[in-house]
Amino acid sequence: MDLNRIAVFARVVEAGSFTAAAEALGVRKSSVSRSVAALEAELGIRLLQRTTRKLALTDAGRAYHERTRDALAALEEAQLAAASLGAAPRGLVRITAPAGFAAGLAPVTAGFLRAHPDVRVEVELTSRYVDLVKEGFDLAIRGGPLGDSALLARKLGDSEHGFFAAPAYLAAAGRPRRLADLARHECVLYRTAGGSAVWQVDGPGGPEQVSVRGRISADDFEFVRATVQSGLGIGFGPEPVFAPEVESGVLERVLPRYAKRTAPVHIVWPSRRFEPAAVTLLRETLAAELPPWLGRKAARVR
Repeated sequence: MDLNRIAVFARVVEAGSFTAAAEALGVRKSSVSRSVAALEAELGIRLLQRTTRKLALTDAGRAYHERTRDALAALEEAQLAAASLGAAPRGLVRITAPAGFAAGLAPVTAGFLRAHPDVRVEVELTSRYVDLVKEGFDLAIRGGPLGDSALLARKLGDSEHGFFAAPAYLAAAGRPRRLADLARHECVLYRTAGGSAVWQVDGPGGPEQVSVRGRISADDFEFVRATVQSGLGIGFGPEPVFAPEVESGVLERVLPRYAKRTAPVHIVWPSRRFEPAAVTLLRETLAAELPPWLGRKAARVR
């Protein structure tokens, strides 16, 4: 199979004549005619009806053109994508993520920008759901199960949630010894209404849950961590967000035998042709370097 002959045939169909196709390709008309004739001979069918006044596709030619058109477009896309990857990445990449990912995202992005000086990155940290296509974002990091979507996704890992409190709070209110004890404690809640929530975790004997109450709730884990650090109550959230404060002794992990271990984290992006090299490279960098941060544990527990 000679792909050049197929490409010449496609150009003849698009241009509407051998003459116009030859001009577009920068070759002689006789060369275009010979190429199409050779393709017809190879296939054993007539693709075009030639008259002195017009050029028309045969039924076989129309079917052949429809099948090969997408294949040629895919080959062209692959060639452009390969050329893009071979060139130095440049341009703007826009990414959105929950605020709790700032500590993991910042050093990876900084390292990427040092390695690629012609790339710019805009990061929006938000707890709201962002429509990537409508709002013009290239990448998003999302925690929790993914809903039905036309987005492409790659799993980065699983974020374990645990319980955390400030030493001052524990000294004043007492340390919970079992999950049910949380019901009598002041808690800092995440994305709740009415001042109550049900925390579901995996315990030594299997899944358990406890109903808790709190005077403050927020839609951002960074805010939850800061409020827990102020001594207002016990918080429940991703270990990577709380780990630095636990390691430094500012916070403590409580009830370490209880955790929620089923919170998948994905990087998602719109499906589109001719993705810029900068987007591809940043996505691959995040996929390689964020999983260790997601797996970070709050080491100091009591």
